[in-house]
Amino acid sequence: AQAARKVEVTGFQPQEAQVTKLPSGLVIASQENYSPASKIGVLVRAGCRYETPENQGVTHLLRLASNLTTKGASAFKICRGIEAVGGSLRSVTSQKTHSTIFSPFSLLVFSDTVMEYLINVTTAPEFRPWEVSDLTPRVKLDKAQAAQNPQTVVIEGLHQAAYKNALCNSLYCPDHMVGNIQSEHLHQFVQNNFTSARMALVGLGVDHAVLKQVGEQFLNIRSGTGTTGAAAQYRGGEIRMPSNSSLVHAAVVSQGAATTSKEALAFAVLQHVLGAFPYVKRGSCPSSKLVQGVAKATADPFDVCAFNASYSDSGLFGVYTISQAADAGEVIKAALAQVKAVADGGVTAADLTRAKAQLRTEFLMLIETSEGLLDIMGTQALDGTYQPPEEISKTIDNVSLTDVAHAAKKFVSGKKTMASSGNLVKTPFVDEI
Repeated sequence: AQAARKVEVTGFQPQEAQVTKLPSGLVIASQENYSPASKIGVLVRAGCRYETPENQGVTHLLRLASNLTTKGASAFKICRGIEAVGGSLRSVTSQKTHSTIFSPFSLLVFSDTVMEYLINVTTAPEFRPWEVSDLTPRVKLDKAQAAQNPQTVVIEGLHQAAYKNALCNSLYCPDHMVGNIQSEHLHQFVQNNFTSARMALVGLGVDHAVLKQVGEQFLNIRSGTGTTGAAAQYRGGEIRMPSNSSLVHAAVVSQGAATTSKEALAFAVLQHVLGAFPYVKRGSCPSSKLVQGVAKATADPFDVCAFNASYSDSGLFGVYTISQAADAGEVIKAALAQVKAVADGGVTAADLTRAKAQLRTEFLMLIETSEGLLDIMGTQALDGTYQPPEEISKTIDNVSLTDVAHAAKKFVSGKKTMASSGNLVKTPFVDEI
């Protein structure tokens, strides 16, 4: 009876991810996981860091222009054609540093029709002047919605204050460029940055040989590396954005680690040692050192977590606090004191074990979703490497107490950048902390 209940599974075990770099520089990354729906994405190293003073905001419009008319198909044809084969084209998302993601095409059947539309959207946009002009109201709406989110305001301000170039560029079109980005700006940016060597074609639930053939046939569009862009230059500084809000959002950071640096995982583990975010809905994360330290400084409600952002050539690490206006100074200083305590050796083996387990869980939960896995595979492929989840988990395990303390010391001794928003009467300046 027990043998009868056994289910034999053959032929449908997920395959290992495969990565191939073509002579053109195009990277093909895929995993056949036998998902009921395939997902295809194209990642391009063309984030807002590659904007110039003359075309600031162009990547914001590119996000909104993904479903406009191309040289091979109208916006209506793209929409109806993809729907006809059971697919969907989600809007473009862009990251600050190195990629704009045309992702994902979700489809029930991997077909030439869908790939034709993907290639059109990625490589053959028309940017008709009247269609580009019609995007202005959507740009204004995006900016208005972003302005209503204090966290977005602070994070954008933080990058503006922290860097002299590249990473200081905003994800949103600046006010003086709204309505002034023309079709020519979009064409020139695509011409300079959308080259085969700056692209990765990524697929889930797709045979690697088939995806490679598509890349060889359709994505060998322009040779060369395109606009390389200058390396990000960290400078430190401060930006204060007063408002009528009773809460103060504040971030204090130093230069962290680039994604390719050996220190990157040490900073990631340090973030979880200090406290990244609550793991229980509406919880206060009592194991967080930041929460424990700030709780001694104020009895009023607050929120605090460690902030960590890594890019291809730089990074930011620090603390992010939300507090009542009257308590802002005490909360910020108490949070910074906790980082200094870690730098001075105030972290135990149990703290380290818990933090590594949290980081590992966060990563594994991210790749549980097809969108998360597609993004991880694509961004790694763009950087020229791919590490399977098992290797990343082992690397996390190798982070030591010394590595974490060294990362904390780098923050403590580094030149600070601060961004704050709200009623700032009681909020200290960066030179006062």
